[in-house]
Amino acid sequence: MLQQILRDMYIDPELLAELNEEQKQILFYKMREEQLRRWKEREEKARMEEAVLRNTARRKQSIGKHVQWLRGKDGEVWVWVMGEAPGDKPYEQISEELIAEQARQQAQKEAEELWRQKEAEITKKFRDAMAQEKARIVAEKWKIEIEDRKAAKLEEERIQEELKKREEEERQKGEEQIRQQEEIRAKELYLSLKQAQQHSQHSDDDQEWEEQLRRSKAADEERSHKARRARDEYRRQSLRAIQKGRVAGLSNLFQGTSLNNDQEIKLNNNSASPLLSLSAASRNIWERPSRPFSRDVIIRWFKEEQIPRRAGFERNTNRIAQWFHGIISRQEAEELLMNKSEGTFLVRISEKIWGYALSYRQQSGFKHFLVDASGDFYSFLGVDPNRHATLTDLIDFHKEEIITSSGGELLLEPCGQQKNPPDYSPLFE
Repeated sequence: MLQQILRDMYIDPELLAELNEEQKQILFYKMREEQLRRWKEREEKARMEEAVLRNTARRKQSIGKHVQWLRGKDGEVWVWVMGEAPGDKPYEQISEELIAEQARQQAQKEAEELWRQKEAEITKKFRDAMAQEKARIVAEKWKIEIEDRKAAKLEEERIQEELKKREEEERQKGEEQIRQQEEIRAKELYLSLKQAQQHSQHSDDDQEWEEQLRRSKAADEERSHKARRARDEYRRQSLRAIQKGRVAGLSNLFQGTSLNNDQEIKLNNNSASPLLSLSAASRNIWERPSRPFSRDVIIRWFKEEQIPRRAGFERNTNRIAQWFHGIISRQEAEELLMNKSEGTFLVRISEKIWGYALSYRQQSGFKHFLVDASGDFYSFLGVDPNRHATLTDLIDFHKEEIITSSGGELLLEPCGQQKNPPDYSPLFE
């Protein structure tokens, strides 16, 4: 199963959901190793192809058309540098002119905007003053006699003329202030742009970029930490397996320990589990599908492949191990482990892969580890690189050695059956 995932570089989302965090991290670490290996192969192949193309092009160039450089009077290759030829402006002068023009245009825009604001303020100011004065005159004219109306009219015109004169003076004064500010601003912008040109390599490091860089570095550190932890876990498990000497490692070793068809399980009438009786002669030729798609296929797989390997049995006996369960869901497994102490575990047949799921009770909840049995060995998918000859070997190994260094899971107490008949009954019918 793991080799298929690495070959396709794809894992089914339903299968991925069955993995816990440690299994996911180590699986992603192995997939990354495979990506790097493929990338190095492609790079080497591309390098060799490029060398061949380069040699081919060199041979064609030696016998075909070629480029001849134009040479000057001195016999050297003729080169023209902009700004150094006769009649060209120096680069510094062109740069100065561009900066000055840019500063003038920016200052002109700012001056126009200031003048629009100033003009609006002046217009509003004198419009309000004229309206107030007119209202005052209208209010008073009802009090004066008919013969004084002409005088009131003349007074109104005089005041309006005076206000217009003051408005014109205010406008001229405002225009002069804007013009002076425009000149000052143009000089400031020129100096600012000049300084920005000299220090352009530092101008792009604004606050938003720094924040993005900080988040990117934090994400890289987090990914690096997870990958390093997964790599350490992978090495630790390999070292433990070598020290213990309890891993099969090679399929030939497992073949030597597995049972042949003549050694299949046969229980007599006095056996404690009469459900284990099978008739090898009545079975059809078994060809395993690429993945389980129904309970009937899973039961057939277990009978054809797992019973001859004594999966689910106690060592050297015909008794079903207390920790072994049938095809039950994750929710059913957690219900069985709900009131158990930390370290209690059970093994159930997976409906996602050709293998099993080990459900483990920890202090804060539950963990589930997939056990790959698609080959001629048993191993945790993505977590444990060790290969065990039998399912019982894997369970006994992790009664003494933790599954992951981060979780420290030890298999302490098996979780037995709570139903009668047991949930594994269909497997042995």
